Amino acid sequence: MRLLDATLQVGVPIENVAEWCRVNGVEPRTFYRHRARVAAEGAWSERSRRPLRSPAATPEWLVERIVALRTELAPDNGADNIHAALLERAEQPGWPAGTPAPSRATINRVLGRADLLARNPAKRPKSSWRRFSYARPRDCFQIDGTEHTLADGSVVVAIDIIDDCSRLWAASHLAPRETAAAAIAALTGAIDRYGAPGLVLADNGSAFAGGARHKNLTRPGRFAAAVTASGARLIHSSPYHPQTLGKCERLHQTADKLLAHFFPAPAATIAELQARLDTVREHYNTRRRHSAVATTPQRAWDRAPAHGGPQQLPLQTDATVHRLTVIPHGTVSLGRHLIRLGARYGGTEVTALVNGNQVSFHALSGELIGQLTLDSAKRYATLSAA
Repeated sequence: MRLLDATLQVGVPIENVAEWCRVNGVEPRTFYRHRARVAAEGAWSERSRRPLRSPAATPEWLVERIVALRTELAPDNGADNIHAALLERAEQPGWPAGTPAPSRATINRVLGRADLLARNPAKRPKSSWRRFSYARPRDCFQIDGTEHTLADGSVVVAIDIIDDCSRLWAASHLAPRETAAAAIAALTGAIDRYGAPGLVLADNGSAFAGGARHKNLTRPGRFAAAVTASGARLIHSSPYHPQTLGKCERLHQTADKLLAHFFPAPAATIAELQARLDTVREHYNTRRRHSAVATTPQRAWDRAPAHGGPQQLPLQTDATVHRLTVIPHGTVSLGRHLIRLGARYGGTEVTALVNGNQVSFHALSGELIGQLTLDSAKRYATLSAA
């Protein structure tokens, strides 16, 4: 067709149409149709194949509203928050009857056509995620440190604490370095305001794990001692596996995004940055809808039917937590199974996380002792070292 259109548009005379069509493989009816259109319109151009009517298409006024909300809701302007805003608007007078609020997928398609999506093709789809969360607020606090840069280029550390279930940002404490004293200050602030959790989950940084590997297990590090004194129990994530603290890692990203939006210029001092963090933490907890809990973290915390704490074992949606005492020669009983941990743990308390037939054991200091796959056909097992 390109040869035919080019020939017609430049006005090349064709004396024998039938012969020209036979040589170039073109139907005569197509030739005459194209020639009539070129004569009528002056040139040939592709016409849109879009149907004249699309009853199921998103109305143009709704497309404009979605695009406008992308700006109005910044920085909390993802598809989930836009969907929630449209749901609220649909319940108010003036919303056209019979027009439902668009789904998250529709909103993303509209934003994509408007080139307003931050595309990340390498990101894993949500369908591949494996959810891992505690069932009640205060069952588990995650704690982790992240770096911030001041105006003069110096680097400081914020120790952040998030509630695993409600996603409540419980504390953020700034310090020149990530130390046990800074971690204890952050934990103390969170406990003073929200109460002690059942578990505290931390990584293996020296601020959190100092002393966890002492041969004398009755001498935990300063942070472990502070956790124990509050009534909570400390567990450490697997080494080189930051996904275990994924909620806290994601909180760091959100905090950076909120700081950049509300305070574009770097803070001059630690005190100024602390005040800014307190401001964005209040926004995060009370104004920003969190997609994981479908509301704000503070509301998820307040509306929870029950809260955990040191007085009861934490509950998980896909696992169970056990507090066990190791008998003197180093064996612990878990259900019908007898598991040998080693003589060094004899007479101590350990925490066991059981997910199906997968078990991990943690010392009172939080140290990951080891992991094990239980065999239902065997009663006795020996723990593999971490």
